[in-house]
Amino acid sequence: MRKSKAKILSASGFLKDPEKLSFYDKLNHFERFTSLNDRAITNTLHVSLNFDPSEQLSNEKLAAIAERYMQQIGFSQQPYLVYRHYDAGHPHIHIVSTNIQKDGKRISMHNMGRNQSEKARKDIEKEFGLVRADSKKTSDTFKAVPVNASKVVYGKSETKRAISNVLMVVLNQYKYSSLPELNAVLKLYNVVADRGSEDSRMFQQKGLTYRVLDENGNKLGTPIKASAFYMKPTLAYLEKKFEENEPMKIPLKKKLKAAIDWQLNKPPANLAAFIRALEKENISTILRTGKDGVIYGITYVDHKNKAVFNGSDIGKPYSAKAILEKYGTTATPVKEIEQVKSIKEKPTPIHEQKKEPVFEKGTKSDTHAQVLALAESKPMPDYVPHQLKKRKRKKRKRISL
Repeated sequence: MRKSKAKILSASGFLKDPEKLSFYDKLNHFERFTSLNDRAITNTLHVSLNFDPSEQLSNEKLAAIAERYMQQIGFSQQPYLVYRHYDAGHPHIHIVSTNIQKDGKRISMHNMGRNQSEKARKDIEKEFGLVRADSKKTSDTFKAVPVNASKVVYGKSETKRAISNVLMVVLNQYKYSSLPELNAVLKLYNVVADRGSEDSRMFQQKGLTYRVLDENGNKLGTPIKASAFYMKPTLAYLEKKFEENEPMKIPLKKKLKAAIDWQLNKPPANLAAFIRALEKENISTILRTGKDGVIYGITYVDHKNKAVFNGSDIGKPYSAKAILEKYGTTATPVKEIEQVKSIKEKPTPIHEQKKEPVFEKGTKSDTHAQVLALAESKPMPDYVPHQLKKRKRKKRKRISL
């Protein structure tokens, strides 16, 4: 098989044979389970099982190992998919499942890698006569890992894979109708879709690259062509998404408008307070500034409804000009912008968002990236939904008798 290709080995809990399952079959089946518990922050499981390079393992044996492993960790009754991947020099498989049971209850995965998975590893090595991981001093033989759609940090992760994880989440879930709107979301993850300058050859030929940004929005590293990613998020692909998303955004505009009105009518003391208040409502406010530092636009990203709007598209009262005038200035409010920056720079605990299965539409083959898209994971540190922030528990007073 060619590099970076995956083969589906088994599909437990599905009504069709593995090779006959379409991505819609997989998606809908997992969604039936995850919809039973909308309060669960974590509802997917992605496990990577790695074996010694010397092992000669057939697909049948790998499928049997996967079945035994899922029994050992308490997931035998859960639906799951098993894929063999060929992108490394050692045999390895990936298993994707959900921890939401038929009755809506959640299987706890706390310390699963250290407890259930480690015990399963040792038992399976004996049962199937595998090379012991302990003898090779490997720590990630059977590893339960999330697929991170977290904020990309240049130099700390493989650039293409990190950007790809972000694209799989943002492109499929958010509703945007222009490149600037898409970039409003991508930049929250330190990623940008870049066409180059208008007089560049790339721009004229409708080319597109993706770049990593630093915390100040500066481009880092080498640009990666859109065609280099498995889902091919080229400009032509995005333009089709723009058309599809436009009508889907219409019913969501009213909801966003109501949320902003609620804050404007209070009203907050200044621009920084306004942005902070919207953040608590799961709405990110992006101020667009020119080279001279003057604000010329405002974009709202509604994370709850996964929709992006320019302020002027919602209405004049929501444009950058109207918002700035409301807070007593038509130019850049330097002091308030510094306050806004300080809000974003404060360390925020990372909580896992609700994970939803995601598949790329229109894909016929079972690629490894499709499997990993099931496990959407951590949000960027700067954006933590208000509802997911932990509340402090009140200490009960002890009564001495």
